[in-house]
Amino acid sequence: PAMLVMGLTGTKLGCAEGGCGACTVMLSRYHPGTKQLHHAVNACLAPLCSLHMAAVTTVEGIGSVARKVHPIQERIAKCHGSQCGFCTPGMVMSMYALLRNNPTPKMADVEEAFQGNLCRCTGYRPILQGYKTFSADGECCGGKEKNGCCMKNGNEGLQSSEEITDATSLFNMEDFAPYDPTQEVIFPPELMDSCRSLCFHGERATWLQPTSLKEFLLLKWKHPEARVVVGNTEVGIEVKLKNMVHPLILAPAFIPELSAVTHSEDGVVFSAACTLSHVAAELRKAVRTLPPHQTEVFLAILEQLRWFAGLQIRNVAAVGGNIMTASPISDLNPVFMAAGCKLTLMDKGNGSREVQMDDSFFTGYRKTAVRPQEVLFSIHIPYSKKSQFVSAFKQSPRREDDISIVTTAMSVTFTPGTDVVEDLKLSYGGMAPITVLAKKTANKLLGRRWGEELLQEACSSLAEEMTLDPSAPGGMVTYRRTLTLSLFYKSVFHLFHLIQLFHLIPLFPLFHLIPLFPLFHLIPLSVDVSAAEGFPGVVSFLFADDVPGSNVTGMRQDETVFADGQVTCVGHIIGAVVADTQIHAQRAAKAVKIQYEELQPVITIQEAIAARSFYEPIRTIQNGDLEAGFKQAEHILEGRIHIGGQEHFYLETHVTLAVPREDDEMELFVSTQAPSDSQAFVAKALGVSANKVLIRVKRLGGGFGGKESRTIVLGAPWSGASPVFLDRFHSVLHVLLLQVGFLNSGKVVALDVSFYSNAGNSLDLSQAIMERALFHMENSYRVPNIRGQGFMCRTNLPTNTAFRGFGGPQGMMVAESWITDVAHSLGRSAEEVRRFNLYLEGESTPYNQILHGLTLDRCWDECLSRSGYEQRRAAAQLYNRQNRWTKRGLAVVPTKFGISFTVNFLNQAGALVHVYRDGSVLLNHGGTEMGQGLHTKMVQVASRVLGVPCSKIHISETSTNTVINTSPTAASVSSDLNGAAVQNACEILQKRLEPFKAQNPKGSWEDWVKAAYFDRVSLSANGFYRTPDLGYDFETNSGRLFHYYSYGVACSEVEIDCLTGAHKNLSTTIVMDVGRSLNPAIDIGQVEGGFMQGLGLFTLEELQYSPQGVLLTRGPGSYKIPAFGDIPTELSVSLLRDAPNDKAIFASKAVGEPPLFLAASIFYAIKDAISAAREESGLTGPFRLDSPASTERIRNACSDRFTKLVPEPQICSISVRVEIKLNYFIHFLCSLN
Repeated sequence: PAMLVMGLTGTKLGCAEGGCGACTVMLSRYHPGTKQLHHAVNACLAPLCSLHMAAVTTVEGIGSVARKVHPIQERIAKCHGSQCGFCTPGMVMSMYALLRNNPTPKMADVEEAFQGNLCRCTGYRPILQGYKTFSADGECCGGKEKNGCCMKNGNEGLQSSEEITDATSLFNMEDFAPYDPTQEVIFPPELMDSCRSLCFHGERATWLQPTSLKEFLLLKWKHPEARVVVGNTEVGIEVKLKNMVHPLILAPAFIPELSAVTHSEDGVVFSAACTLSHVAAELRKAVRTLPPHQTEVFLAILEQLRWFAGLQIRNVAAVGGNIMTASPISDLNPVFMAAGCKLTLMDKGNGSREVQMDDSFFTGYRKTAVRPQEVLFSIHIPYSKKSQFVSAFKQSPRREDDISIVTTAMSVTFTPGTDVVEDLKLSYGGMAPITVLAKKTANKLLGRRWGEELLQEACSSLAEEMTLDPSAPGGMVTYRRTLTLSLFYKSVFHLFHLIQLFHLIPLFPLFHLIPLFPLFHLIPLSVDVSAAEGFPGVVSFLFADDVPGSNVTGMRQDETVFADGQVTCVGHIIGAVVADTQIHAQRAAKAVKIQYEELQPVITIQEAIAARSFYEPIRTIQNGDLEAGFKQAEHILEGRIHIGGQEHFYLETHVTLAVPREDDEMELFVSTQAPSDSQAFVAKALGVSANKVLIRVKRLGGGFGGKESRTIVLGAPWSGASPVFLDRFHSVLHVLLLQVGFLNSGKVVALDVSFYSNAGNSLDLSQAIMERALFHMENSYRVPNIRGQGFMCRTNLPTNTAFRGFGGPQGMMVAESWITDVAHSLGRSAEEVRRFNLYLEGESTPYNQILHGLTLDRCWDECLSRSGYEQRRAAAQLYNRQNRWTKRGLAVVPTKFGISFTVNFLNQAGALVHVYRDGSVLLNHGGTEMGQGLHTKMVQVASRVLGVPCSKIHISETSTNTVINTSPTAASVSSDLNGAAVQNACEILQKRLEPFKAQNPKGSWEDWVKAAYFDRVSLSANGFYRTPDLGYDFETNSGRLFHYYSYGVACSEVEIDCLTGAHKNLSTTIVMDVGRSLNPAIDIGQVEGGFMQGLGLFTLEELQYSPQGVLLTRGPGSYKIPAFGDIPTELSVSLLRDAPNDKAIFASKAVGEPPLFLAASIFYAIKDAISAAREESGLTGPFRLDSPASTERIRNACSDRFTKLVPEPQICSISVRVEIKLNYFIHFLCSLN
């Protein structure tokens, strides 16, 4: 809010919890010892009070298009590293802070700088590629190398086949302005004075900032209940997201003694306010200068800090805060306990005392042995001994910037010169309400020789000691217990490499082991706002009776603006608070008291099936003779697979600004993909005609389908001219039942599949999504006898909606599952069976559409060639023979995506083009810009048709008073539809200008325009386009459904850690048919961005709900999208050459949604690697792997001797993820000869 008041709108508010980096700014302070210091920080967690004597630099402060862009801004733009642009200011400022501290960073420094930044659009590669040009060890050649750009449209080191050397660079290094660090803004001299004690009073809290240790201890003595805050990374979350109030806050960050680092004879002492970045820097310095045997503990801490949150958090979070937070899943506390660190506590009355960080320090969940009036002064981290070896491991869903599932640290000390265990400390986080020591196991091993017998006993003992209740918070009970054994083994394995005592301790395989939530379905009885009425800033409260028009809304008119009579899901809006600020409105809303009568809910798909709770119609597509097909089949498989739903995670959430105008008019600035639908919803709610409502859309900070229909929840703009912000929504959920018949040759001859989707509490777009899933149920494979059925379940979850792909990826995912299992059951290569079943030119789909212009075979062959598939496969097989606990896998996956809205009337678009007297062109069309480059492509189309430079053409915005009755920007058809409409309008203008060109053939564009104007010729034209010859009928299974298809193939290689379930994406090669690309840089960006979203869908992102239907994974703290570190190490994207498409504008093809499914190649490469691991345990043939392929699922699927030590819990956990996500069931029964 403070920056908005100052007009600084560049810094974006994304997650508001320090997890996305969109709000990154640079904070600069002056320290007498180190002079000035620059840090990237999260503005959303930085209290205004903490900025005294600090210089804050926002993205506006380093450059702008109004004056001059900074080289950092220039390079991310020219390297195509910005799509929707919402995350870009944060990326820029992270890089800027790095360069201010280190003008010539290494590439590893660049990668570390972005650990706290997320992007949902680009796929990250162009950002890294652009900023690689600043690094000392990674400057890009700019396309000057013999074989094209060193990056090959991807990462360094990618080697394609020898004959394919046509990779080109997407930017020219010579176009970049040089970076001169001497020209940066100086630190303000007035901020170099020493700080003084401060006191700030707010509405609900007081902030005290002492500057001496004596003053701090006195304040804590007087106010033992006061919270101590340094980085605000914990308290900020409590206040913002948990509605907690801390009346008194003590901020001791400016006390010199609390930021000191002291080196002693037996270790290093860090004062409690030292930031984690400072701790890491000091420990790295110690590792470089001290003898290696003294730095074991330091290396273990550094390994944990390497993956601890993002750099923005580490720059402000204090080591003392990490300890005092007492999180049971702390990354550092297990190391501190295992290493025997000591803490110094101080208070005014009793002076200081020293306590050991052992099993008595943490006394309960989020509780310690520190007394209320005491403060943590310092932590002593000891040097390790010559015979001591320390290791630490963390397992989390995502490698970078993620909270732990289980952490462990082990410290082993041997009797000098022997292999006898003298001391052993083994600590775990994530296995109890506190960090725990495995004391029983450790005590059993003391005095024993380190060998196979000892380690077998240790694993058996750990399995007994590290138990969890089946209903333990966090769920994943079996996985977490297995991790205690796996991480112990990794510690042992790490120890062997560290101590090099192979002559004393034999390395052996461990093969001989035995191993108050809101309610969801209710009737509100009373709503009491009296407690909230007196809150500051509150203006009024609005409910269903206050809607001036109709309270009924929704795509199917089955929703309400405000709940009326019945609440059907958690989050169902009962009313609205009108207040002067967002914070005041949030506080008042939480104070409203509501009494309910609870009704019996339906939450899961299984419950919906049992209750027959379905929406109509139930769709069916059938082709061929199913009964005859199964009789022909020599084998039949049945089985099931669950596929999880996906959070859109656009960094800009839903937002609307409503401005009342005269005569009942309403002007709205909306973040929507569907302006005309928003116009209709608002008009109905207001009780006015559509011509009184104006919807304006400048740009969206990401959409991905979530802003297509769900803007209806903001359909109450009559509340006044105030902005409305809402959280994100989720993609549709599915379940599937399947039976597949096939021959010994691998040819699939019959398929019977039933889809079930969890539509939620309203139908929304679920019918169209289900239909597209059915249209893609065979993916790219010809199945002569096929039937698909689709059931949409009515449940008491918030309605699920569209996501990029719109059901297509889910249908195709199931096809890849059964074709993989067909191959496994036959003992054949999955790639061989896929290739054998691919569609051929002229064959027909299950909905009787003949395939013309098929390029699947070309994409397949080129992908295998470019990826070096045969060589990679051979290398992976060799690697797997040589490694027991890591395995590699490969997969080649095709996609065939139909292009058109499946609802026929939406296949239309309009455009309006104005040519002004000076020759400039204003272009309007019906599509919205959300990072996909639509506006850029439309300008290119107009430029090509009119024959004028792109610089003369401008698009201001999308609005309902320029182009009317627009279709949503969705279904990947926006370039096709709007491009053709723009072409039509421009051709009309060109025809009008032809006489003037003929009269003055040597004239300029401006000359012709002026001549036409003076001759009273209209220089404004409307364009229109409708896709021809479309019209499918479900009842007869006939008619042309899609205008054409986009094709692509991806080959991916992964490496899995069989002990933890973690995986690395080693390489991906994509060949995509986009016709004759309108803009290759944009199209490659769309392929990469879609691929990374699919990677999240299939390997990482997972929605978790409580049994009451409350979404538990909200925000980046608990819901993990892919980060920079998830990009395949080698990534190559190629656009298929010589494949013009005569069905779309300038022979191009759609590119928005089709690439997403290619990330399934990562999933099936993981499954291939798991197969190799299972073979080591004697397990062969088809097996079930649900999506996403999380660390938990990968580890459990590997099924080895360790997992046998941890049996499945007898009682289903009430806290684990309830399987209501895109829950596919595929029943695979094997009836093999």
